[in-house]
Amino acid sequence: MKYVIMFTSTPELDAAVPEERRQEVYGRIYEWFGTNADKIDDSGAELHPVSTATTVRSGDNGPVVADGPFSEAKEVVGGFSVIDVPDLDAAIELVKTWPSFEFPGVAVEIRPMVVDYTQFE
Repeated sequence: MKYVIMFTSTPELDAAVPEERRQEVYGRIYEWFGTNADKIDDSGAELHPVSTATTVRSGDNGPVVADGPFSEAKEVVGGFSVIDVPDLDAAIELVKTWPSFEFPGVAVEIRPMVVDYTQFE
């Protein structure tokens, strides 16, 4: 089963992490992707900071363009990947090994992907 995993963090908490520590964990993230390459179904992507986001949302008179993310949450998506594992339990076990969990405010959202559109016919 395919799942999208979205890596989120809280920018204010991220800013408090010393650069040396951040780089050390970032190295382990690189290793994590290598170790789990057999379960990762795409190349994934790290995103630029939330300050670069633009959102297009519905408005009363059609689409409205706004600077910044749509979400009012304090957490921001920093990247994503697609994994292919047998089931949600396997996805959870994989995500539990995410190196950035050492930092406060980090979360990984897991969502199943729609891969069979015939269910909507």
